[in-house]
Amino acid sequence: MNKTKAISVLSGGLDSTVATAIYAEDYEITAITFDYGQQSLDRELESAKAICERYDMKHEIIQLPWLAKISNSSLTSDEDIPNVEIDELDDETKALENSKSVWVPARNTVFCSIALAYAESVKAEIIIVGWDYEEAVTFPDNSKEYLESFNKTIEYGSFDDITIKAPLIDMNKEDIVLKGHEVNAPMELSYSCYKGSDVHCGVCESCQRRKRAFIKAGIVDKTEYEV
Repeated sequence: MNKTKAISVLSGGLDSTVATAIYAEDYEITAITFDYGQQSLDRELESAKAICERYDMKHEIIQLPWLAKISNSSLTSDEDIPNVEIDELDDETKALENSKSVWVPARNTVFCSIALAYAESVKAEIIIVGWDYEEAVTFPDNSKEYLESFNKTIEYGSFDDITIKAPLIDMNKEDIVLKGHEVNAPMELSYSCYKGSDVHCGVCESCQRRKRAFIKAGIVDKTEYEV
């Protein structure tokens, strides 16, 4: 029996890995990873490829060189990405400052528009994303309101019945790690570091959020850290 088709926006990070794992048994998933000039591209691709191999999913890489050209983000330049202390993660002022440093203009809007086009072309019914509550605090395109509005856009802007599914939308990182453990997601294959080091740098905001989540969840993170 043929499975219903799905598109996963898979960066290879913790969130998108767990979100994809939740649907892996029930859908025929094509994962798409975007190259927008990010410092961590090589490691993201390595992780995304490994995750796709684990689930026997098709993997497509979509290049967006123009997005890097218009972006002032530290993610897409030679600029140093800020280091963050774990005790700064809940400081909203500091978190907002850090988020603006790594903000890529309209990134999720661009990604989801392309994912929608891909979903229409292959007759997929859902688009899987890893948006979560913790990151929605400082990244507006991770919020439940953004999810609902984009799904409304699809309703008006597509002939097909396609829905963006964000199974982690009400979860913080600790919840995500626990959910990943529950669904046997290959979290050890995921890569979260902004800096693109061979192993996680351990000091950027993304690494610190990941480390804290595993510690709070009481689960060993099998990936490596420089510090």
